Amino acid sequence: MQNFKPIITNDGSHTFYVPEIDECYHSTNGAIQESRHIFIDAGLKQCEKTEINLLEIGFGTGLNALLTAVLLEKEEIRAKKINYTSIELYPLAVEEAMQLNYPELIAQKDDNLLKKVESFFEKMHTSPWGKEVQISEKFFLRKLHLDFTLYEPNGSFDVIYFDAFSPEKQPEMWSEAMFKKLYLCAAKNAVMTTYSAKGAVRRAMQSAGFTVERIPGPPGKREILRARKLSKL
Repeated sequence: MQNFKPIITNDGSHTFYVPEIDECYHSTNGAIQESRHIFIDAGLKQCEKTEINLLEIGFGTGLNALLTAVLLEKEEIRAKKINYTSIELYPLAVEEAMQLNYPELIAQKDDNLLKKVESFFEKMHTSPWGKEVQISEKFFLRKLHLDFTLYEPNGSFDVIYFDAFSPEKQPEMWSEAMFKKLYLCAAKNAVMTTYSAKGAVRRAMQSAGFTVERIPGPPGKREILRARKLSKL
């Protein structure tokens, strides 16, 4: 997966098209609005903890991580610190990632914020794999270059972003066994969100132990799934 060229989605933000699997990293209806809706609003903002341990399946372009760090920087959530672990088997080259227009769109003509967002984004993509790196005062990133199907989670996560390629393209990622792995490393009352609303995905999550609901999706997507690990009485 090399030499990607950005394509513009409907909200003006970039994504990449992957010809090998005939799929984009994000919805062409809008990359930023999709990520905000599914992972920030439906996921992260549901967690009330002051320190959040977050696991992402699919670092991809780094958009979810960037939106999370900016939200924390702007103090728009209760959390004072986020420990962000992200898994990616096929990392983008730094040169590819730096083509993406996320910082300027997220900063919205705020020059001071733009400098911070550009710095965050560059650090996220240039940071070494397998080491925890401080991206900002409150945001700590650990990228893992590995196959999630072989990953043995170490820790307890409050929020999970499940952002793998689609069930049609990567069916092994959406199995009951994979969701069971996530259930076991999820903290009590953890929340997990994903863009898929397929019945087979919902049933796999439920069989793994999660309580799952369908909720409204972003533009172009009628529904998405939100799963919780509810504490047992």
